[in-house]
Amino acid sequence: MLMMMMMMKKKGSKESLALLAFILASANCILQPTKEELNEISIQGEKYLDKQIEIAIDGVKEMKTVMQKSSEDHKLFVDALEKTKQQKEEAIHVAEEMEAKLAKEEEVCNDTMKALWEECKPCLKKTCVKYYSRTCSSGSGLVGRQLEDVLNRTSPFSIWINGERIDTLEQEGQRQTKQFKNLEEKYTEMEDGVDNIFSDSMKAADHINPPGFFFPKFLAPVTRRARSIHMLFHDPFHNFQSLFSPMMGMSRNLFGSMDSMTDLDSDAAPNEDGNVNEDVIITKPFGDGRMTCREIRRNSAGCIKFRDECEKCKEIQHLDCSGKKPLEGPLKEELEAALAMAERFTQQYNSLLKRFEEQMFNTSSILDMLNMQFGWVSSLANNTKDGIFSVKGVICTGDTEENPGGEKQTAETKVSVQLFDSPPINFTVPGDIPWTDPKFSEVVAQKALDRYKETSIVVK
Repeated sequence: MLMMMMMMKKKGSKESLALLAFILASANCILQPTKEELNEISIQGEKYLDKQIEIAIDGVKEMKTVMQKSSEDHKLFVDALEKTKQQKEEAIHVAEEMEAKLAKEEEVCNDTMKALWEECKPCLKKTCVKYYSRTCSSGSGLVGRQLEDVLNRTSPFSIWINGERIDTLEQEGQRQTKQFKNLEEKYTEMEDGVDNIFSDSMKAADHINPPGFFFPKFLAPVTRRARSIHMLFHDPFHNFQSLFSPMMGMSRNLFGSMDSMTDLDSDAAPNEDGNVNEDVIITKPFGDGRMTCREIRRNSAGCIKFRDECEKCKEIQHLDCSGKKPLEGPLKEELEAALAMAERFTQQYNSLLKRFEEQMFNTSSILDMLNMQFGWVSSLANNTKDGIFSVKGVICTGDTEENPGGEKQTAETKVSVQLFDSPPINFTVPGDIPWTDPKFSEVVAQKALDRYKETSIVVK
């Protein structure tokens, strides 16, 4: 600066001295910007914001691309799930046919079997409730009442043929259907949310840049169903991952329960209180079956697995009034094969559900990351102002000075701006960037944009 003054003195130019005075006054915040200069700062800041909006729109397009890829994966999963479900139902149907044929073989034992069944039922109930109350924290009364209803509706042939496996498979199928429906609803919410953000972002692009931004045809905004997207997404920063987070824990319990049905899990481990966790697999004190407290509460028919503890139930299993030993013949083998196939397809369906849910959870995480960075642009869909950025005032607080402690205190510049449709935004920027510096407009525009995101968008 000293060298510049010496050069100007040598030239002896009044114009040069005036220019120097202007530069010094601007740099030291003595001279405030005029209305025309504020307008120029606004124009430069708006150019900077245009670039940020374009970057944000590109980010929203990336969200749409991620969702498009997810939709393709979603279709593959749905097709695989539907095929597996059909195979499972066919296997169960075959098992039911074999069960009916076996029951017909021993119709001659009908009266004997019914008599034994009436003595078997109270023992089953007593044994199951005793085992349940010893292991599980609560609900033994409910289990007892549910089991009594189940036993009164159940044929003794279920004991004779080991047919409760079909009931368990059918109840598991109902849970799977409910789980799939829930996942589909969450997926639709996520898909609708992305479409909503994308559509609003394209509107914002049209408002800010009338010729429009180019985007591939497959990314074009789509017309959704009649229900209002805005009822689901009140702001563009919906937390997509929250749609799937609670379900991850639920599915772990569900899949664990199904594992117990097919005897795949290990024995339970006590929790910190020394009690067996209801959601952890436990081993019966007899036999090699494994169940959970939750499983018994949901499916009291599982208590039939305790038949080996009751003499009258064991007698039913060994009845052979026809002398043909049907439980050792091909019909029983076909029944067991069909049940094994149905259980295998049930496990396969659960595995597909789990993979589908994990993929949706990962997709939602990516969408959240992109949305937090770029989703703000969709809030500009209803922006009605022609200009998007206007600097209303710049006030310098003076040169760098020392505070009472002797440390240097950097001066700050107070700025008031109007951004989009928001109320005036007031903030400060470092005083070491004079308003005459081209960088000043970018710093102010970015600070205003950051403040706009903080005050105008509420993250769920």
